[in-house]
Amino acid sequence: MASTGAPQWLSEDEKQAWTGLISLILLMPGQLEAPLRQVDLTLFEYLTLSHISDAPDRRIRMSELAFLANGSLSRLSNVVKRFEQRGWVIRFPDPDDGRYTLAELTATGYQMVVKAAPIHVRTVRELVIDPLTSTDLAALTRIAAKLRVVPPGLAAQHD
Repeated sequence: MASTGAPQWLSEDEKQAWTGLISLILLMPGQLEAPLRQVDLTLFEYLTLSHISDAPDRRIRMSELAFLANGSLSRLSNVVKRFEQRGWVIRFPDPDDGRYTLAELTATGYQMVVKAAPIHVRTVRELVIDPLTSTDLAALTRIAAKLRVVPPGLAAQHD
């Protein structure tokens, strides 16, 4: 919430925390994505495929997938359309509730996940997991949960 009064300037500790966070937000995605170029995937594309592969029967509602992949439905729809063209994913109405669309990973799509996953996990270990202690990991998990931004339409589903 923005205040109309005088700004409350950041203390030195707050500036350091903010600078560290914004550096992670701006720099980490590129560092995580670069190795995935070997298999011609962006980070968002890999996360999308990975989340579908982790879902029961490798099938998930598009709205849930958008939440998990941290993307808008329109961005996700464009990516899944490209996946359909490559034969990696099929989309169809949810038989339990036709208001929703399901995305299902094909065998070819699953093979792409199998190919890309070792690249991604090596990078995550190198850049994020290995440099941190178990205490650091617990703190990171706690902080990420506190700062998690949920898109308005999905907030009720994930409270």
